[in-house]
Amino acid sequence: MIIKNFFLLKLFIIFICNIGFLNIPKAKSAEEIKIVYSIFSRTIDVKSLKDYALKDKSEKNLIRILKLTKSTDDEIKNILNKKFDIPITIASKLMYSEVGSVILSRLSQIIHPPNARDEETGILALRASVIKGLDLGDGKINTIKFFEGYPTKTVILNVNALSKIMNKVESISELLEFFTDSPLNKIKKI
Repeated sequence: MIIKNFFLLKLFIIFICNIGFLNIPKAKSAEEIKIVYSIFSRTIDVKSLKDYALKDKSEKNLIRILKLTKSTDDEIKNILNKKFDIPITIASKLMYSEVGSVILSRLSQIIHPPNARDEETGILALRASVIKGLDLGDGKINTIKFFEGYPTKTVILNVNALSKIMNKVESISELLEFFTDSPLNKIKKI
């Protein structure tokens, strides 16, 4: 009887101590993308980017930044709206495979949370973003859903790191294909 009461008392104490943890707010999605180039930076609201992609509305700040890409509106909208149909199980296999780890490692140098001190933090944020983005898109993900699924309020987009990779590929479309199609086709066959 004493052991049973002691066990119930311990269980009650553990429950009371964890009440604070049970009310942890859900991780919110990214609200802004901070584009960093050398010592300069600009910020784009994810909502503004979504309005641009879906409704053709855009703010002056966004227009200025997009003009710097030297791409047409159609090319940019195509990149923002291009959907990839990826079952969550396949996405999970890809992200935890050797190929996926290499891709995430490279991508974490370009896209990462603010003040990320190590590569692993960036990789974890990317994995979370893909899974949540797929969930938000009902098994389909695009650039907007990816950012809506990102687990921090701000996402850093490092243009210097992106430039290094872009020197190896000819276009952003080729970059998207490099990061998505090839590894996915290999895993779908498994």
